[in-house]
Amino acid sequence: MTTPDADGLLAEQLLRLTRRVHRIQKRHLEHRDLGITPAQSRLLRTLAHWGSPPRMADLAERLEVVPRAVTTLVDGLEASGKVRRVPDPANRRVIRIELTDDGRGALRELRAARRSAAEEILAPLTEAQREALGGLLDTLIDGTPVQSC
Repeated sequence: MTTPDADGLLAEQLLRLTRRVHRIQKRHLEHRDLGITPAQSRLLRTLAHWGSPPRMADLAERLEVVPRAVTTLVDGLEASGKVRRVPDPANRRVIRIELTDDGRGALRELRAARRSAAEEILAPLTEAQREALGGLLDTLIDGTPVQSC
């Protein structure tokens, strides 16, 4: 008799959880009727972390996508008034992307939707389980093994 592949089972559980998180977040986004796709949401969140408006190439690098994908996302967000293209003050040939007031408002709504989704996902866990999960996730994200005593 062979033993089950524990790592394979964990990988499957992580993938299933990821899909569930995406489904729940998508539902919460649709409920708020923002007209923003998950990919556009990610771009807005990324854009919000810049001190000054980034170039399209900077966004593509940070999002780990090809520049054409960023162009498509920015086109959609610009059409809905969430972002705007602005010339670089130091080089007119360079275009930068900045959030509009409407984009900042959408970000607040997006954060609220993500919080609601997280509350739904974490509802079955106790506070101690949430803390333990947070520590485990930090370890997985950092890729640093936990030191045992």
